[in-house]
Amino acid sequence: MTSPTTNPANSGYPHTVAWFDISTPDAPRARRFYQKLFGWPVAELDETYALVGADDGRPTGGIGQAGPGSPYTGIVVYFRVADVDVALAEAEELGGSRLLEPRNLPGTDRMALFTDPDGNPVGLLGA
Repeated sequence: MTSPTTNPANSGYPHTVAWFDISTPDAPRARRFYQKLFGWPVAELDETYALVGADDGRPTGGIGQAGPGSPYTGIVVYFRVADVDVALAEAEELGGSRLLEPRNLPGTDRMALFTDPDGNPVGLLGA
């Protein structure tokens, strides 16, 4: 087993939170709730997903409509890694279970989703 300091998927990254995603059966209600609670600016991409962000206008997370094919309902935190595929394989070696296969995001990083040994969904974001 590799350690966080020797794992090539982790080199050069502090493993900080890179993104959060809220998947809910009522996305419009959730957008209104969090916008009023935290004052987040909301940029609706379509009726199923919206970006939320900080005061500088950069998105820091999203709120999406959960449906029958959604891999989870609730809040998922995505952690920055150097290589999504390597980090996902290591998560599986450590007892995690693959929930969402790695996929390319338009014009940006790759993402994947797994559950930890306790069943909590965790996201990976990186190259």
